[in-house]
Amino acid sequence: MSLTALSFAGAASPSPSPSQSTPPAVPTLQDAQESATNAATWVQQNWSTWLTIGLRVLLILVVAAVLRVMVRRAITKLIDRMTRTVQAVDGTALGGLLVNAERRRQRSQAIGSVLRSVASFLILGTAALMVLSTFQINLAPLLASAGVAGVAIGFGARNLVTDFLSGVFMILEDQYGVGDSIDAGVASGEVIEVGLRVTKLRGDNGEIWYVRNGEVKRIGNLSQGWATAGVDVTVRPSEDLDRVKATLEAVAEQMSKDEPWNERLWGPIEVLGLDSVLLESMVVRLTAKTMPGKALSVERELRWRIKRAFDEAGIRIVGGLPTAEALEAAPDPAATVAAPSVYSNTASPQAEAAAPITSPRPPAR
Repeated sequence: MSLTALSFAGAASPSPSPSQSTPPAVPTLQDAQESATNAATWVQQNWSTWLTIGLRVLLILVVAAVLRVMVRRAITKLIDRMTRTVQAVDGTALGGLLVNAERRRQRSQAIGSVLRSVASFLILGTAALMVLSTFQINLAPLLASAGVAGVAIGFGARNLVTDFLSGVFMILEDQYGVGDSIDAGVASGEVIEVGLRVTKLRGDNGEIWYVRNGEVKRIGNLSQGWATAGVDVTVRPSEDLDRVKATLEAVAEQMSKDEPWNERLWGPIEVLGLDSVLLESMVVRLTAKTMPGKALSVERELRWRIKRAFDEAGIRIVGGLPTAEALEAAPDPAATVAAPSVYSNTASPQAEAAAPITSPRPPAR
């Protein structure tokens, strides 16, 4: 056969189609044995590593859970001890003067909640990072992303973060508590609830103010330490100062002995002396240290007693009714007034007789 015939025969023979391609080889038993052998070999080579990682993760989780329970239980016991101490002092003289059970209870609960939350966050966060590092995961990108997200959240919720941090420091520093009368600048009144974000105040007219802790720039606490009661007594300048002072000192001494004012007064009532001297009056000032929040009631009682003592001693304050002796001794205001003159009326005969005589005018030409 010639070479040309062979070429033609090769060109004429049809090529196999894709559907007529060679079928895939069916895995044999030998191939399955080789795969199983490879898997067993890989498990045999790495089982110790995976077992070590699993035990390490389990140990981290167990230690974190036990540590979290122990820390939270310790914080709870500390808060319960603080609460029991407050309950033991409540009802005594010291408790009535210096301790507010509700205030201390809410303060201790708020501190306990903050401490438990912080402890749980730190323990669980540290455990999660340790678990990720056990799997040899690179934590640098994760920490960088968390830092960027934290910055974004901080800018977006900066008011919330400011309120929360301000509330935490207010509670830890015990700037005020339930039952205190405070002036927060934006509102004033009695504190009825202290929170980490909002403080509730009861105003003088009964309204409730919700004050965000981050908006409070200054706080004037009227219930810490002691208060000052001041009373100004205005009398006439003609009164005997020695008698006025003696009367005020007698009232102050008697009030310091009577109940319940002897407990509300934390110092003697002092007569400071003349506060001002005017042409028609003079002012004598009294002052005293009182229990916090009781200055107004002490001032009212002191004014009541001073008025009664002045009435008994015959001392009149400026603006009071004059005494009967003063009314009898007062001169008649009409005694020094001259009677009206008849010459004031130009039509009277006396006025016409006293008028000058005028010369007649010459007739007109």
